[in-house]
Amino acid sequence: MHQSQLLIPTLREDPGEAEIVSHRLMLRAGMIRKVAAGIYTYLPLGLRVIRKVERIIREELDKAGAQEVLMPIASPAELWLETGRWDFYGKELFRFKDRHERDFCLGPTHEEVITDLVRREVRSYRQLPANFYQIQTKFRDEIRPRFGLMRGREFIMKDAYSFDADEAGAKESYRKMYEAYKAIFTRCGLTFRPVEADTGLIGGTSSHEFMVLADTGEEGIAVCDACDYAANVERAELVGTGVARAPVALANATGGGPPPVMQEHAHKPPADTLREKRRVPTPGKKTVEEVTAFLNVPATQLVKTLLYRADGKPVAVLVRGDHEINEVKLKKALGATDLVMADPALVAKLTGAPVGFAGPIGLSGATMLADWAVRPLTNIVVGGNAADTHWVDVTPGRDFTPDRYADIRNAIAGDACPRCAKPLRIVRGIEVGHVFMLGTKYSEKMKAHYLDKQGQECLIVMGCYGIGVGRTSAAAIEQNHDAKGIIWPAPIAPFHVHILPLAGKGKVLEAAIALETELTRAGIEVLVDDRDERPGVKFNDADLIGCPHQVVIGEKNLSQGLMELKERRTGTVTKLPHAEITTSLIRLLKLVSN
Repeated sequence: MHQSQLLIPTLREDPGEAEIVSHRLMLRAGMIRKVAAGIYTYLPLGLRVIRKVERIIREELDKAGAQEVLMPIASPAELWLETGRWDFYGKELFRFKDRHERDFCLGPTHEEVITDLVRREVRSYRQLPANFYQIQTKFRDEIRPRFGLMRGREFIMKDAYSFDADEAGAKESYRKMYEAYKAIFTRCGLTFRPVEADTGLIGGTSSHEFMVLADTGEEGIAVCDACDYAANVERAELVGTGVARAPVALANATGGGPPPVMQEHAHKPPADTLREKRRVPTPGKKTVEEVTAFLNVPATQLVKTLLYRADGKPVAVLVRGDHEINEVKLKKALGATDLVMADPALVAKLTGAPVGFAGPIGLSGATMLADWAVRPLTNIVVGGNAADTHWVDVTPGRDFTPDRYADIRNAIAGDACPRCAKPLRIVRGIEVGHVFMLGTKYSEKMKAHYLDKQGQECLIVMGCYGIGVGRTSAAAIEQNHDAKGIIWPAPIAPFHVHILPLAGKGKVLEAAIALETELTRAGIEVLVDDRDERPGVKFNDADLIGCPHQVVIGEKNLSQGLMELKERRTGTVTKLPHAEITTSLIRLLKLVSN
């Protein structure tokens, strides 16, 4: 394909709207253009990448036995009211009325629509298992769309839904999709990790996120190099004593039974190491940083007390000074559906002090929940429940006793792996896929039944599986780029080879077109920069666009029967006779695809 015939509006400067690498480079490389906040047009190069990701997805899902369907983007409110998500989903659900004043929404996901289809069409156990998928536009009215294709309002997504007769069948469907996802992201040329995750608004019993590893990733992942454990830092299971949990197989992690109970160690610090607690003035010192600097103690020796309302009831939450509360875990530990920080009036009522001085000693009127990491501490600093005051040399169990301990914080580097007790490492990742075990969450609410062999009605057991297609493309850039531009993995690159004739006419251009013909016949996708531009412009645009290989054809080398083959990732340049270019590229691209 000739570059002069394609719309590839490259930019020399970084767009002001771009906040992350992939957004910046997709705009600069002429792959997308903004229409409105979080809504983009895919230009020819960007669409080629999208279609390649889609093709890989289709091939792997078809291989896994899934059937492709296409559902409407608009769905009636009645379906969403059946599941309770019409109100629960919140403002991200884009609602509208048709000319007859009937309520509709633009689908951010399609559990309701597909369950409605199956309950109408699937009646017998003989029709199960079944798995249906689509690749289609979704819409979520994000409060703050940003990062280009990473968090848009309109986006292309692959969503799939499995339907089984029982839990065992559902776990097998989940396993197949889990393996299909691994194959998809491997074929896309990405470095990724499946991690345990929260089920969020989709719901269900368990889930895994598929994370592309990248330094610019928006999410932290706790990984263990000694075993295969990996989890979002907000999902990673922790105990303050560092006691590890027994290994759990994938089947267990996907609903195959409860995890083993964590064992608690009795906390009995040596008496001669404990100091008597005492109150000290801390004028104007409220934050962890201010208090620890003023008292000359590490953050690990301070316990902060944060006050919440959980379903309207006051709760005091204790975590170590260098740890962050995980509100998802906290809600689960409390069994709460609504969780908000206490306002200053409630803080003053419970503690008798302004915000910043809450502590556990003498605190009443609130349930007290402490993180496991607080339990073994001694001689710590806590708030004094009085203005400009803290307690020092406080020991849990002697000076205060929480109502209970729980895992309510985010993981940090060095925490014990819950599987093997080895230290966890924190890496950054970008979520590109998510698989859920739904169980009967939707089939029960929407009355999706089948008749078993005895003619009895049974609930269908479901799973759902999503991949962000545009997000996968953007994540590939976050993982594969340099200062000059994108470095596409060959399987999803817009073209395999970018030919750069350094003259826009004559023998140089003729040689470029002849090489294009040879490579195309060999099944290699080629972009020829046939524009009448300076060599420097062509080099810069080629590096920016990021095709895996470049072939540079200049008059001097051509007169000697040579061309330059450049590998975009390493910058390695090799001079080769024209006759060897095609065979070399075939070999290189096969190596990449393998």
